Amino acid sequence: MTSTRKSIHGQWSNRIVFILAATGSAVGLGNIWKFPYIAGENGGGTFVLVYLVCIALIGIPIMMAETMIGRRGRQSPINTMSTLAREEGRSPGWVMLGWMGVVAGFLILSYYSVIAGWALSYVFRTGSGAFLGVTTDGVNHIFTELVTDPERLLAWHTIFMVMTMIVVARGVKHGLEKAVRFLMPALLALLLMTVAYSMTTGHFMEGVEFLFTPGTISGQGVLIAMGHAFFTLSLGMGAIMVYGSYLPRHTSITQASIIIAIADTGVALLAGMAIFPIVFANGLEPGVGPGLIFKTLPIAFGHMEAGTMIGTAFFILLSFAAWTSAISLIEPAVAWLVENRGMNRIYASVWIGIFTWVLGIGSVLSFNLWSEHTWSVPFLFENKNFFDTLDFITANLMLPLGGLFIAIFAAWLMSENSTRDELNTNKFIFRIWHFLVKYITPIAVIIVFLNVIGVISL
Repeated sequence: MTSTRKSIHGQWSNRIVFILAATGSAVGLGNIWKFPYIAGENGGGTFVLVYLVCIALIGIPIMMAETMIGRRGRQSPINTMSTLAREEGRSPGWVMLGWMGVVAGFLILSYYSVIAGWALSYVFRTGSGAFLGVTTDGVNHIFTELVTDPERLLAWHTIFMVMTMIVVARGVKHGLEKAVRFLMPALLALLLMTVAYSMTTGHFMEGVEFLFTPGTISGQGVLIAMGHAFFTLSLGMGAIMVYGSYLPRHTSITQASIIIAIADTGVALLAGMAIFPIVFANGLEPGVGPGLIFKTLPIAFGHMEAGTMIGTAFFILLSFAAWTSAISLIEPAVAWLVENRGMNRIYASVWIGIFTWVLGIGSVLSFNLWSEHTWSVPFLFENKNFFDTLDFITANLMLPLGGLFIAIFAAWLMSENSTRDELNTNKFIFRIWHFLVKYITPIAVIIVFLNVIGVISL
């Protein structure tokens, strides 16, 4: 069936481009600060080992399943699920899985764009020398000035959304593919340059030890590793499914998924080796979460030799990571409009971009004018503003449920002939994948889901 079905949007030129695109989707702001921090705080090398096991048991099987479903359908996630449910003789209600992924990507981009705008603004702040010799109070003042100014935040949010819309509007070959061919190698080059600088600080081994020295990992640390193994690969939000729909027939989904998982983890570890030596060299605190990027590192950049150049390169790196993720978040919705409303890609990108931008205004205002307006949902969360509410709904509810239902559909509802034909791998690897995605992965995702909503905690 899939050998004769073609995507109306075109396809990737080769496997390398797909790997670059999917890795770009997976590598985002969280890779740069979150993984190194949680690894260092939850057992170092032990956490990394547990995380790699979780990637093998959760991340790669679901990535293979989502890519396989996407290539089988060759359409937007919504139309793919509708088509495959019909072909497999399943309930048409499975189209809701496609809708959930598309809506999740749309919602995530609306607030992700705001945070990416921070990174863009810091490129120019750092490049202008604003952090030279700055104190802790000075950095806090600069950050507070940014987030409490709705007009400035709105301007950066707008710039980032326009950047994203331009890439997506140009299509698969001339937009997405050209962007990732440039952005991913550039991202890696900037990251390696920062690592090279970190080696000159005299604290490089201290950063390596923070990341890799084996330590004791708690039950909660294991749950954190499981959760990050799922969330880091951009699963459950339609991005990998729609990218899979552009994948050439002859490309091995198994090999590509493994390479993407390794690349995503490699970028996160390199980020840790780039960041923490700089932090330790300046006597700063490594365990401050997102504040590490916008409050702690600028102090270091402001007091180091060539700090303006290194800092500017770092925030360009951060912006590139956000950009490659953003184009994958908007693509599923754009693909659906092109398929179902007869729009060309330019109009579809503009419409989705405008809707996303408008919703993002709520997140912009969450840091200033609406900061006191909060919502609570019994048994789920209390006193969250607009930004935090969207973050909770997407990350803690929609994405785990999306990943769970992808595993169920691929392993329990699609025929073995269909999955075997699409994966096109040897019998041994297929059996391992089928067992994992049928039994182990769903249980693991359910545990992640129950942990993130606070039902279980070890």
